[in-house]
Amino acid sequence: MAKWRNGTGRLAVAGRDGTVLPLEIAASYRTRARGLLGRSGVEGAILLTPCASVHTFGMRFTIDVAYLDKGLSVIAVRTMRPGRLGSPRLRSRHVLETEAGAMERWGIRPGARLRVEA
Repeated sequence: MAKWRNGTGRLAVAGRDGTVLPLEIAASYRTRARGLLGRSGVEGAILLTPCASVHTFGMRFTIDVAYLDKGLSVIAVRTMRPGRLGSPRLRSRHVLETEAGAMERWGIRPGARLRVEA
């Protein structure tokens, strides 16, 4: 497993038609704590790592959240409105956040495998 650092990359969904999405990586405490707070949207997605749960207090828009295990397999996907507290997932090591509806469009559902490209 790679040691993640703050930065940008690309996200690929295994089994999809080569679709690669812009990705922001939040690996420090400060960048994870900020996440999507204060933003009015996101291009692509943001990966919070390590992370087992999230909240949407202070969010301006509804988001999709995918909980990922250490191998980047999707454990669960939830849509969260602003002002909510997500339940922690025991096997979750990373959380992927994006605008509501994007996970379904991209084919990200439980059991899907993701890949991060530098």
